[in-house]
Amino acid sequence: MKDVLVPDIGDFKDVEVIEILVKPGDTVAKEQSLVSLESDKASMEIPSPEAGVVKELKIKVGDKVSQGSVILALETSGAAPAVAETVPNPKVPDTKPPEAKPPEAKPTPAVVARVEPVPLEPKDAVTALPHASPSIRKFARELGVELTRVQASGPKGRIQKEDVQAFVKGALAGKAASAPAAGKGGALPFNLPAWPDVDFAKFGPIESKPLSRIQKLSGPYLHRNWVSIPHVTQCDDADITDLEAFRKSQTVETEKQGFKLTMLAFMIKACVTALRQFPQFNASLDKSGENLIVKKYYHIGVAVDTPGGLVVPVVRDADRKGVFDLARELAEVSKLAKDGKLKAGDMQGGTFSISSLGGIGGTYFTPIINAPELAILGVSRSAMKPVWNGKEFVPRLILPLSLSYDHRVIDGALAARFTTELTKILSDIRRTLL
Repeated sequence: MKDVLVPDIGDFKDVEVIEILVKPGDTVAKEQSLVSLESDKASMEIPSPEAGVVKELKIKVGDKVSQGSVILALETSGAAPAVAETVPNPKVPDTKPPEAKPPEAKPTPAVVARVEPVPLEPKDAVTALPHASPSIRKFARELGVELTRVQASGPKGRIQKEDVQAFVKGALAGKAASAPAAGKGGALPFNLPAWPDVDFAKFGPIESKPLSRIQKLSGPYLHRNWVSIPHVTQCDDADITDLEAFRKSQTVETEKQGFKLTMLAFMIKACVTALRQFPQFNASLDKSGENLIVKKYYHIGVAVDTPGGLVVPVVRDADRKGVFDLARELAEVSKLAKDGKLKAGDMQGGTFSISSLGGIGGTYFTPIINAPELAILGVSRSAMKPVWNGKEFVPRLILPLSLSYDHRVIDGALAARFTTELTKILSDIRRTLL
């Protein structure tokens, strides 16, 4: 008898058990999947390290587990069990007299493919990746069912085994289930051409490099947000000449306290002031797509560039913090992000996001909205430009802003009013006191 533990699953902790694939008394083969886990970023299945008989389950659906958590007790003594699915060998041709006919060959076990205990695929992806565990995907493939056409009944829009079975029954009865409508929590029924399969090596030298873990996890979410949210980007310029002079005048003080006073801290403060005046930007659509959830708190997500890719930690209750507090917290979360030490909770609950490329360069761009938020502000590098004051051109420090918004909720006029107000606040930071 031995306990089967959750193996190394990377940086994931407190991962939810969404499906238990065996029960006490079941005979399992080595590498057979035992449970399905799901984090905020990916689904994964945990395989059995050995063949044996399940004696006792130590977890239940809904439990949170981490590396080293006990899954079940497994009795490993005795012969290894046979695999459920087998591939029969072809019969030996009958070339002898009937009385000398050899016995029919016995079925031999099929080869079991190894299932690694790592994230298999991010959840909630578009079309090819509906919200379902890997075992349900396998079940659907065996039945020839396209999961994008299946109506989900599980928690958080997850497709269950019964949903697949109901779809098959409906199809046999001539009532094939329809896909969930876009914007109501379902997958989008796109019918896109296949991705081109090109042998790049025939055109010249190539090098293949794997995507980082962050890129693999965030890519499907970015794809989903881009194709399912009608993005519009409003661009504007903010005169931050006086604000930059004030910031520089305070740097000596902040350096004594051990942190750097960045323009981003002022941007957060200015955004909170604008969000208070335009609460539609601090809201989300509910799952039905028919109600607007306006939030009374201000948690600002800040995109951080790390060696592994872009992450968005959240600065909570930004409306209750001063610029110095925000600058100090930004320095702390940026260090955690670059060291790869952010927790899942550090990147959840945002109401509005800021993506700043000011330290790199560029002018305007279209940042992708971080669903379920409704808007994101892109900030580029400031530059000195001649500005006409009514009598002459004078040098002013101009900051380019790019606001992407969800056009289902926010129209162009409202977005223009928001950016206009934001530029006024940045031109005179005293407005944050009003």
